[in-house]
Amino acid sequence: MNRPDASKLPPPVPRFPADFVWGAATSAYQIEGSPDADGAGLSIWDAFARAPGNIAANDNGDVACDHYRRWRDDVALMSDLGLQAYRFSVAWSRVLPAGTGRVNAAGLDFYDRLVDELVARGIAPYVTLYHWDLPAALDARGGWLNPDSAEWFAEYATVVADRLGDRVASWATLNEPWVAAHCGYLVGEHAPGRRSRHDACQAANNLIRAHAAGLAALRSRGVPSAGIVVNLTPQHPASDSPADEHAARLAHSYINRQFLDPILLGSHPEEMATLYGDAWRPLSAADLAAASRPVDFVGVNYYLREVVEADPAATPFGVKVVRQLGRPYSEMGWEIYPDGLREILVWVRDRYGDMPLAITENGVALVDPPVVDGTVADGPRIDYLRAHLAAAAEALATGVDLRGYFLWSLLDNFEWAHGYGKRFGMVHVDPTTGRRTPKTSAWWYRGQIEASASAKARPAAAAFGETP
Repeated sequence: MNRPDASKLPPPVPRFPADFVWGAATSAYQIEGSPDADGAGLSIWDAFARAPGNIAANDNGDVACDHYRRWRDDVALMSDLGLQAYRFSVAWSRVLPAGTGRVNAAGLDFYDRLVDELVARGIAPYVTLYHWDLPAALDARGGWLNPDSAEWFAEYATVVADRLGDRVASWATLNEPWVAAHCGYLVGEHAPGRRSRHDACQAANNLIRAHAAGLAALRSRGVPSAGIVVNLTPQHPASDSPADEHAARLAHSYINRQFLDPILLGSHPEEMATLYGDAWRPLSAADLAAASRPVDFVGVNYYLREVVEADPAATPFGVKVVRQLGRPYSEMGWEIYPDGLREILVWVRDRYGDMPLAITENGVALVDPPVVDGTVADGPRIDYLRAHLAAAAEALATGVDLRGYFLWSLLDNFEWAHGYGKRFGMVHVDPTTGRRTPKTSAWWYRGQIEASASAKARPAAAAFGETP
């Protein structure tokens, strides 16, 4: 690996406490490959990605980054890059091939070895139980439309926590349940590819119930810290017209409050009835009470803001996102708006009260230059990271209890419906050989970690929600 001269890189962002957690994040289906290896079952993404036309270039995750076979080298790479923590997800169907019942020992062993290796290298494991890859066997039973799905999830959470709970620093039940419900059940861009307001509402409700059941299962196993990870996107009206301001309120409730209000306040946003119309079915008082049992932290995934206007012809809710002329956009078509990170962190604190927060994903897809002399000179990614970390530092300065930052992503990987064409990684992955090459941003990030943790590193056993 060719590490660039640190003196030629932009300076680190100051004002982070020495015990701030610095890491990177991935998800199982996006990096592991080998989906049916060693007795694993298939997930909804295996079926969805293999169906022609669902994924750009008809890509799939059968190989992905080949992390299932290269995991030891990948952990060594994390160590070389100075990571203090690694957030990853467990593939449910690798552990429980049918989703419930028989445990696949070989699949659980894979994560056991991974956690051991991380701990041995001083990298704290942060586990997410569900990152969208529902076992296909459970989808055949209705998936997230089945009211039993919450108990299925609790069984799975119990199995994984029993095996890994003694070494994992922090647990998240779900990653971005809004995306799972919206993209998977309303617009059909993600697995399982359904398109129904009724299905989206039902899936969202059962995901909330699954969080509650999974959290209770984790608590019963005595894990040190447990919470949830949500994607949050500021919604700004395109004008000060009442119609546009109403559109922004609807979008804000749908994207940012739909899951956080039930989980942190025990209630639904009143706009849900307007959004879902005759498909709206609120959770029962008992389900809301269970959902709002305290979490130890909330993980915030931040990528963009949206400027919206009212447009009756826009689907699905008469709200249209308006592209901002003269503003920078990523390869995903997302506006690069660093101050939105400060805004959304402060909003979470102000609406839901003071609690431990973590930035569990933040990153950008860019057109990277080719590998030259053993590196990829991705200066624009460094600019993106510095601007967003500066916004995070501003949130800290206002008193937001921000505990950590996880860059998305460790590796260039399978980017869902976009296939391999969108590259978020701080490490380049050759699509033919799988060779890993740290980009300049990876070395800059190492310098950021070193500068911020110069006094002392956070102990690997520490968890979000514990007093530093």
